[in-house]
Amino acid sequence: MSKIKFAVVCASNQNRSMEAHHVLRQHNFSISSYGTGTAVRLPGPSADKPNIYSFGTPYDDIYNELASQDRHLRIKRAPERFQDTSDVFDVIFTCEERCFDAACESKQSLVHTILHNIVIDSISDVGILNRSRQSNQPVHVINVEIIDNHEQATVGEMVKLVANMSVDGQIEATTDLDQEIGALLEAFIDKTKANILYTITYL
Repeated sequence: MSKIKFAVVCASNQNRSMEAHHVLRQHNFSISSYGTGTAVRLPGPSADKPNIYSFGTPYDDIYNELASQDRHLRIKRAPERFQDTSDVFDVIFTCEERCFDAACESKQSLVHTILHNIVIDSISDVGILNRSRQSNQPVHVINVEIIDNHEQATVGEMVKLVANMSVDGQIEATTDLDQEIGALLEAFIDKTKANILYTITYL
């Protein structure tokens, strides 16, 4: 089992975060997944009429209404909201920029620096990551854009990223993740040409 704790975050803790959760778990990573929205929203009869569920609603209950959700039942009991967890992670993956912003919510504006294809956000005061306990532990937050549907979730750049890290053993082999993650991300970008957002903050 991985010694590094990972989380993956999308809006509703459905397709994107669950697919990455599945891939990471298959490779024996220590992984949790969450959503950042106010509720779980799934496609409904029309674009303006989504199916809405509260976070914590078991996938089993959702399945009774939406049979296509059965794949989530094999991963965990219910969708979870990221803002409600007190768990501490070493690496957090997000699936779109608004989820990245929610995971790195700051009272101060973000300062963007471009490093090749990596946008590095300098954050001095982080909101939901700045929880009551202060351990001064670094947390790496990485965003890879994935379109919110199951097909895209299975082939999305985040899945490529986490699978690449697992297959190559790059993160597990590192002796100092805090110092080496920038080089790992640049190597991944060189291989995939992905555009990512990245920040490091402290709990």
